[in-house]
Amino acid sequence: MNARQRRGVLLLALSLLCAIGAFFGVISVVNDVNSKVGPEVTAYRLKTDVAPYTALRVQQFEKVSMPRRWLSESAVTDLSVVRGKIAVTRLRKGSLLQDDMIVKRPELAPGEQEIAIMIDAATGVAGKITPGDLVNIFATFAGRTNRDPDQSRIIVPNAKVIDVGRLTPLEAKRTSQGSVRREAVPITFALNTTDAQRLAYAESFAENVRLALLAKGSPSTLRPGDSTYTLGEDKNR
Repeated sequence: MNARQRRGVLLLALSLLCAIGAFFGVISVVNDVNSKVGPEVTAYRLKTDVAPYTALRVQQFEKVSMPRRWLSESAVTDLSVVRGKIAVTRLRKGSLLQDDMIVKRPELAPGEQEIAIMIDAATGVAGKITPGDLVNIFATFAGRTNRDPDQSRIIVPNAKVIDVGRLTPLEAKRTSQGSVRREAVPITFALNTTDAQRLAYAESFAENVRLALLAKGSPSTLRPGDSTYTLGEDKNR
């Protein structure tokens, strides 16, 4: 083998070694990418904003795929978990759904029924009432005659809230100072039949219906005479 042939064999061996090195380099890069990315899993992203304490629907989410290693442990990967759940805070469009964003909607106890009424935002502890809270429901009634005093009544003590709807504009109320813009929130309660009738009556005939939020775990105990009030009671003291 002459010098030219030896140089050709040497160059061929170097080319083969370079090709083998490049091959293993590509394999190393691919393995490194796979180790950083990993297999993809399904997650769910919000298609629109969701108000706090409202019931969730599967139509509010879209499926997305992303690497498992970049997904938090609390991310929801099975959309069936939203059934019967409500949002615990405002959910923003584009956010990935997490377990800590949702809670189970309060359930009815035996003998209870759902009843919902619109509560004026200005008189209903707007923004502070959430499902599971207890409230006292007050109603004010005008006297039937000029001799009858106006009266405030606690028509339902310790009413359990199970759902809070969206803030809804109402028809403007006309006063001596002009029109006043009003907003109301549909609030659903779990009540027995008698209390549900009291609430329905108050919604139809009371001048105003107000809610008083009770401290967590502290239902109120009414003493005799506490459930009604007239201004004359203060005047007589």
